[in-house]
Amino acid sequence: MSLLDARHVTVSYGRIAAVQDVSLTVAEGQVVTIVGPNGAGKTTLLSALMGLLPMQGEVAYFGAPGRRSTEALVAAGMGLIPETRALFGSMSVADNLALGGWRATQDRSGEVFALFPRLAERRQQHAATLSGGERAMLAMGRALMAGPRLLLLDEPSLGLAPLVMRDIFRAIAALRDRGVAVLLVEQNARAALRIADQAHVMEAGRFVLSGPAAELARNARVIEAYLGVSVGQNPTEA
Repeated sequence: MSLLDARHVTVSYGRIAAVQDVSLTVAEGQVVTIVGPNGAGKTTLLSALMGLLPMQGEVAYFGAPGRRSTEALVAAGMGLIPETRALFGSMSVADNLALGGWRATQDRSGEVFALFPRLAERRQQHAATLSGGERAMLAMGRALMAGPRLLLLDEPSLGLAPLVMRDIFRAIAALRDRGVAVLLVEQNARAALRIADQAHVMEAGRFVLSGPAAELARNARVIEAYLGVSVGQNPTEA
């Protein structure tokens, strides 16, 4: 089943089109990634799909066509984890998680702590005192407290050390295994393409390449522009 089906989406700031004629689909249990440079329009697209920005085009959520408010999307099972994390720094890890699950009928803190054991160790620690990786885990954990069916992740690896980044991507894979669909915006194309099922390359507001992630990882243009290796060199060895 398609959880998100967007067709010919355009998002403008005044006369400037930040996103132009973009189409994508995210199905149940699928990771779809959007990679591309800064300023390509990736974050703007996520914000529009989450109902935070006006857009043109057609969209269907969870099989039902028509746009919805952000509140309605959250209630239906959609969540956005922004690049800024948007945590409450003066509140504890446990309290941040509780806020994420305030509308849920089931306490999922045990699942979150199982996915991120480090958060369990710091459950009474203020969010402002956490490391960058721990804040990324907490932002993801807070979103999971609502039991989402579809998560929109904006640059989850930004500013993280390689080992911590691996933990985040392992968590994304674990979510897919549990049936949660993920739309992942990520500048680290190598990590994103390894974990994704489908992928889009976004440049200047448009999708310039789309297809199975494994195929795009072998595409000469993607290899040279986003994987940091030259054509002829195996990107898995770089």
